[in-house]
Amino acid sequence: MNKLGRGQRDKLQQFMSITGASEKVAVQALKSSDWQFEGAFDLFYTNSNVKSVADTRHLEELYNRYKDPYADMILADGISVMCNDLQVDPQDIVTLVISWHMKAATMCEFSKPEFIGGLQSLGIDSLEKFRERIPFMRAEMKDEQKFRDIYNFAFGWAKEKGQKSLALDTAIGMWQLLFAERQWPLVDHWCQFLQARHNKAISRDTWAQLLEFARTVDPALSNYDPDGAWPYLIDEFVDYLAENGVFQKGKLADWSYQH
Repeated sequence: MNKLGRGQRDKLQQFMSITGASEKVAVQALKSSDWQFEGAFDLFYTNSNVKSVADTRHLEELYNRYKDPYADMILADGISVMCNDLQVDPQDIVTLVISWHMKAATMCEFSKPEFIGGLQSLGIDSLEKFRERIPFMRAEMKDEQKFRDIYNFAFGWAKEKGQKSLALDTAIGMWQLLFAERQWPLVDHWCQFLQARHNKAISRDTWAQLLEFARTVDPALSNYDPDGAWPYLIDEFVDYLAENGVFQKGKLADWSYQH
């Protein structure tokens, strides 16, 4: 094995401590990803049997720490304790990423299989490992495909049980949280438009299409095609922007909604 530089040795030790991987496996994963942590984690967690790394007994202990005293689930109070242990704000977007990894069906609750299965899939079997994984989970929002997956997951996760659509105020809160990460300049205008003109629940189609709109149409709308297959609500939004002078001749104006 070739000698490793000091920075590589540090990365190797950190990778091994987080994943529990052997030195040989850790070196292989890091080398294959040009010593980039995120790529190395993806390789490791995709290709190795991480369930054997995560100690089920320790996961049971973690689950019981957060479990509701009256139900076999982790509910809002337990999630608040978990966030405190992880040193993250419950409103931090990383809590959405955690829920995505756990395949949680509903906001503010984890079933036992969701919690334990999610941590096993991440190779986490202790609070320390959980805490160490937070920066890498946060970094997943910068990956375009993972952002899309998390964005689409968020619709089902945030809606009320038994409802097909997402309540408008919840949708607006989620959009502001998600697009703060992707920095879509029109997000505030979109939310103001919905409150002024729509004021109804949001369908899954509108939710999905808005991401495509934000991703493919530039903020000045210079490449917007009015004959494209956008939902009527997005076409109405473009008309609303024009009416209120948000964009002029392919340029985004300095404009804010007046109540």
